[in-house]
Amino acid sequence: MRKIKRIGILTGGGDCSGLNAVIRSATKTAILKYEIEVIGIKYGYRGLFLGGENFINLDLPTVSGLLPTGGTILFSSNKDNLFDYTYEENGITKHGDVSHVGIENLKKAGIDALVVVGGDGTLTSALDFYKKGVNVVGVPKTIDNDLSSTDTTFGFDTAVHVATESIDRLRTTARSHSRIIVVEVMGRYAGWIALDSGIAGGVDVILIPEIPYDIDVVIKHLKTNLQRGKDNAIVVVSEGAKSIGGEVVVSRIVENSPDPIRLGGIGNIVAEKLEDAVGLESRVTVLGHVQRGGIPTANDRILSTRYGSAAIELVMEEKFGNMVVLLGNEMSSAPFEEVINKNKFVNPKGEIVETAKSVGICFGSAEE
Repeated sequence: MRKIKRIGILTGGGDCSGLNAVIRSATKTAILKYEIEVIGIKYGYRGLFLGGENFINLDLPTVSGLLPTGGTILFSSNKDNLFDYTYEENGITKHGDVSHVGIENLKKAGIDALVVVGGDGTLTSALDFYKKGVNVVGVPKTIDNDLSSTDTTFGFDTAVHVATESIDRLRTTARSHSRIIVVEVMGRYAGWIALDSGIAGGVDVILIPEIPYDIDVVIKHLKTNLQRGKDNAIVVVSEGAKSIGGEVVVSRIVENSPDPIRLGGIGNIVAEKLEDAVGLESRVTVLGHVQRGGIPTANDRILSTRYGSAAIELVMEEKFGNMVVLLGNEMSSAPFEEVINKNKFVNPKGEIVETAKSVGICFGSAEE
């Protein structure tokens, strides 16, 4: 007799384009290929703790039309770690490990296996649940494309597309007013979005976390362009970029969050310094969450579909404690322990950076 009859799926952490496509793919694969029921768990691990109405049936009509839809119909939360959870009971605020409640809710719902879609924090909890006996598999989610275990994460292509389109639009303003426009994009530890969108958008400067910058090098580069007759510039900055010997710019601290540091503001700092030194009026555009939302690109729709379907295959093969990964052009898997908290960074000496330099893009490095 087949062991897996009902699968649960939840999304945790920040949203990104392609989440709904993953939910759709996993649901359709489970139902159409294996005739398995699918239960969606709303609001991530919080819904797993609360149970009840947060457990909803996912059928073919429910997931119909989700492919081009941004966000997640299951909603999400990035503050709820059931192994270290704050909750209220009889009007009293309590704190502690309530993972057993989530496990009990899975049993009550008759869920035999759980598919968890999320980033490092969400997948770390998935590993903890696996250690407590839950049949769980993971699907990686980050627009930063910074997981070393998988070649590409869904949502990244959409983020690059949005950033590139924004650069194209901003260039007309830069040219019309002879301005420097600084575009701040996401990328806390890795600069893949800035790098790819910067090259695609033909910008003048790209500043990323992997290459600490010297502002004087950037100023010299823009002054040289000015002497050559170019009286405007586009500078793309990762939110995690920092000067040589400097620190990342923190916009605020969210005390009740598992990841309390919120970056932001580097674009304003760079713009102010460039305006004073280069002599061109500067403006800043912070793309922020616009990179994470909206309609996914065709590439992300395809990739998300592959991730969702592959997750169900892992479940049916009973490869629990593993995460779906893309290696080359093939879907594969890797144990949670090997993939969590292991980042993929831009190689400062790599071919793509050297190519960018060859076409005149400055990274602000001391060697330039």
